[in-house]
Amino acid sequence: MAYLDEAQQVVFRRRLQEAYVKTTYKEAKAAVMKLHQELEGFNSSAANSLLEGLEETLTIHHLGLSPELSRSLGTTNCIEGVMSQLGAYTDKVDRWRDGNQILRWTAMALVDIEPRLQRIHGYGYLKVLRYKLQEIVGQRSGVNQAKIEKVSLVEAA
Repeated sequence: MAYLDEAQQVVFRRRLQEAYVKTTYKEAKAAVMKLHQELEGFNSSAANSLLEGLEETLTIHHLGLSPELSRSLGTTNCIEGVMSQLGAYTDKVDRWRDGNQILRWTAMALVDIEPRLQRIHGYGYLKVLRYKLQEIVGQRSGVNQAKIEKVSLVEAA
């Protein structure tokens, strides 16, 4: 948005938000790519910026999460809430003795703030998210394992 003037920012921000509201990965990506093509016509820097991290911004769409969970995880609000409360315990420490002290203080703070944390909307679907992530990691590690085995066989020959 920083590459655009104020009038263009309003229009493209609304259109970008409309693209990210799409329910499927395919629809959201098509909408963002259409927006990219329009931007390419008058501001290539803005268009290139839009493509940077495109796949990361569409991760929730790619996972196919429930609308409730997607809405909660589609922003940084969850982690920002935890970090701001955590900061009340750690921000005033000027000198940490070692890494273990940081871990102890962080763990203590997380245990202390846990009762004040709110559940994210759609938390019941977190099990589905865990299974999908395990499936993706399994697929990637399977591919990586196959590559390792293939390289090992070539080296052995």
